Amino acid sequence: MEIKDISSDNPVRVILSGGGTAGHIYPAVAIAEKLKSYYGDDVKVLFVGANGKMEMEKIPNLGYDIIGLPISGFDRKISFKNLLLPFKVLLSVYISRRIIKKFKPQIVFGSGGYASAPILKAAQTRNIATMIWEGNSYAGMANRILSSKVQRVFVSYDNMDRFFKKDNIILSGNPLREDMHFLPSDTSDAYKYFGLDSSKPTLLITGGSLGTRVFNEGVMKYFDHITQQNKYNVIWQTGKYYSQEITDRIGKREHKNIWIGAFINKMDYAYSIADVAIGRGGASTISELALVGVASIIVPSKNVADDHQTQNAKSLWDLEAILMIKDDDAIEEIIPTAEELLFDKKMLNKLRANISQFSNKDSADIILNEMKKFIIL
Repeated sequence: MEIKDISSDNPVRVILSGGGTAGHIYPAVAIAEKLKSYYGDDVKVLFVGANGKMEMEKIPNLGYDIIGLPISGFDRKISFKNLLLPFKVLLSVYISRRIIKKFKPQIVFGSGGYASAPILKAAQTRNIATMIWEGNSYAGMANRILSSKVQRVFVSYDNMDRFFKKDNIILSGNPLREDMHFLPSDTSDAYKYFGLDSSKPTLLITGGSLGTRVFNEGVMKYFDHITQQNKYNVIWQTGKYYSQEITDRIGKREHKNIWIGAFINKMDYAYSIADVAIGRGGASTISELALVGVASIIVPSKNVADDHQTQNAKSLWDLEAILMIKDDDAIEEIIPTAEELLFDKKMLNKLRANISQFSNKDSADIILNEMKKFIIL
């Protein structure tokens, strides 16, 4: 979509920005769904993302308009790309100003990531209301920089006043898409969808849409053991980066108790039959696991800024709401730990009950109610 194609005829106009990962994209999508549900045809939602990132594919597939900026993140390794960064920032700011002038939003909302910085800055220079959401227990750099001039800062954890002005903070939790709120009570279709045996417990392994190498290596290490023992089901999301590699390595080996796919399109089905889930420590993952109340093993990534995944996970681990495995130990430990947990009913029930206490089903409504204060029909 190009700037010239933007329509500003709707009485309610909101820009949502953030991307790079599902953890930034889908909370913004949840807000878009809530806006559409409340305002109907009166609202126009425009997404702003970063060219080449996953939001440029995911958002149009969900039926929303998106404009990509040439912005990119700073490469921590010495790279020629870093020399181009100042020019990308300046161009992104210029494009963002044109978007704001053409679209005339009442609110610009950022869900994290460097893609949100230029458009929020452009809105702030024109005195348009801006809001940000921070889903991690340790605030990201972009949100810390933007926070000084926003009207609202929505957070998922307590004690975030060490990063943001206390008067601007609202504890909202993590906004999740509507399909996460209504898991099917009849799971027969879910078992049929994945081709699995409903009489066996199910392990869900998801390292995100791009994939997680240590998860994939952990499953491959025990692959023959899992299939030969055939005591439980596995739903294994390999991620698109590793999908072909995993297919080649498995070859013609049978795996009737393991569903394998690059991406899980019916995540509500997967959660509805999962007895144990293995996932990373991102804010969205943890919020989804809490909402659906599944016993979880969290493996925080060590390759994220400020080690925020470990801090996210530790807040739950301290309250015995999850099991936690270090990234360096994941290949050896995730499958043996999951197998033990799958057949330990007492521990399963304990983890389910404890993680459910972190669920907030009203997150999107809390954010919408604050937005409504700045929208004049």
